[in-house]
Amino acid sequence: MKTYSAKPHEVEAKWYLIDATNQTLGRLASAVANILRGKHKPQYTPHIDTGDFVIIVNADKISVSGKKETDKIYHHHTGYPSGLRSISFKDMMQKHPTRALEKAIRGMLPHNTLGEQQFQKLKIYAGAEHPHQAQQPIEYNVEVNK
Repeated sequence: MKTYSAKPHEVEAKWYLIDATNQTLGRLASAVANILRGKHKPQYTPHIDTGDFVIIVNADKISVSGKKETDKIYHHHTGYPSGLRSISFKDMMQKHPTRALEKAIRGMLPHNTLGEQQFQKLKIYAGAEHPHQAQQPIEYNVEVNK
């Protein structure tokens, strides 16, 4: 018996719609990363993009546990001397409400060209509206134990 390996032309991608209202940041990001990678499918192959498209709405209504809202700090460097910039989770949610979720999901995908290809299948919107009605997305309930 041979091991099955998916071919790129055999993969059928579906569109899923996820409502992020009252979801925990890390648990939602983990579930979305699994869908983007295709690990929920029986034909999952690690080196082939077998994942599906994911639309996340209400990203501005995600939550974090504990004191992370004030204590969680995101860092990036501008590339110039003394260019380290830091922003708290609370400030990031006010300025860029989708960026915290993007960073969490991107960190859970492979750090190579395959991961970039999978990350491009992610669409995040701060409000309840999205322009992907033509793709007929399937509503996906993320079951999270709180």
